[in-house]
Amino acid sequence: MATLESPFKPYPPEDEPARKHRSGLSLFWRTFVLLSLLLMGSVLAWTQTLRELEAEPRAIQTARQIASLVNLSRAAVMHTDAITRVSLFKTMRDQEHVVILPREPKDVATQLDNSELNHYIANELTVRLGTDTLVAGSVNGKEGLWIGFAIDKDHFWLQTSLDRFEPPAGKTWLIWLTTAALLSLAGAAWIARLINRPLKDLSFAASRVREGDFEASELDESVTTNEIRAVNVGFNRMTQKLALIEQERAVMLAGISHDLRTPLARLRLEAEMSVADPQAREYMANDIAQLDAIINKFLDYARPGHTELVAVSLNEAVEACLQSLSKRTDLVFKVALEAGLSVLADEVELKRVVTNLLENAARYGKSTDTGVAVVEISARSQGKQVLLRVRDHGQGVAPDQLKQLTTPFFRGEAARTSANGTGLGLAIVDKTVARMGGSLNLSNASSGGLCINIQLQRA
Repeated sequence: MATLESPFKPYPPEDEPARKHRSGLSLFWRTFVLLSLLLMGSVLAWTQTLRELEAEPRAIQTARQIASLVNLSRAAVMHTDAITRVSLFKTMRDQEHVVILPREPKDVATQLDNSELNHYIANELTVRLGTDTLVAGSVNGKEGLWIGFAIDKDHFWLQTSLDRFEPPAGKTWLIWLTTAALLSLAGAAWIARLINRPLKDLSFAASRVREGDFEASELDESVTTNEIRAVNVGFNRMTQKLALIEQERAVMLAGISHDLRTPLARLRLEAEMSVADPQAREYMANDIAQLDAIINKFLDYARPGHTELVAVSLNEAVEACLQSLSKRTDLVFKVALEAGLSVLADEVELKRVVTNLLENAARYGKSTDTGVAVVEISARSQGKQVLLRVRDHGQGVAPDQLKQLTTPFFRGEAARTSANGTGLGLAIVDKTVARMGGSLNLSNASSGGLCINIQLQRA
């Protein structure tokens, strides 16, 4: 008999399956990031290298220009009289921003900044103008480029600025650097995509094979890369062999079903007609029915893996399964289903899952005192999932055997295998739930009994 409880009871925390999620970068983004870092580092390294290689030639060119300016100034001073010289110095200051001043013994001069460019300029000026040439960064507190030279016994300062010898500060180098960086990123994306595409195709094909769709899993065998072509050829041959095995299995199962069920039906008919004892006839009919049920279990487990998922009402599926077991006096059902639950599933497969769970709980969850199995059925939604739980109040299962209950033909301790079974019930449930994109978790309830938790996709 079944009793219905309308209020929804949430799962106890210890009965909920623990799920661990791992997140990380995909292969494409990991390859892209690594290649981008490598290429950007190379661009910056080459930029710095070119700047270093260009520093010495630019310093020499700058020193030559300054030396020419000093020589021209020296020649102008030597070949002009005092009045013309004043006019010349004024013109050079106003038009060329070059100041020529007498050098006094009390002048305080400081060296140029200790940079590699200034070092090249100072050395080149000393070579070209003579060892008595002074190069300073400031004189008497005035910043600039100061060149000390002598004309006979007179000493002068030529003051100008290094900025006039610097190349014009344009944006060309920035444009080229940006262009190189963008081309590097585009190249990294293209290379990462080229590397990732064969693996992505292989992953998709493997997922289709896992779902039983062998036709959509063929890979391209005409690719130019030898290693990828070898992998694709090997994968396609493996898929073809699996498809052939699946086809042969289907033919074999059809033959077994026909060859076994026909003599069983004939044997049952002969037993009912030839055996006079009603009790013996009933026993024989039960044995034949059990053989037929065992055959059905084998066929259910060996059923092909591809399943088309549609929206199915979980409430109606559970109620239909309970209806077929409602006349049994050794069962008491306590039902707590959230209203309006709909899951992505195959309706026939979903009912087969629920029926197997109920039969398993009824078989192994009976009380040793009353001989009645109390089965709790509850379900609720959780985000994009629907959680279904079926719990009995039997003796439970040894913790080290929980993970083996879904193994085909596994039989636990005698307390849970006293009934005649095939050892395929929970294996069928696990396989069917996986085909519908769900998961199965087994645990012992804290107050006793086995708890079966199923997660299905919410429609």
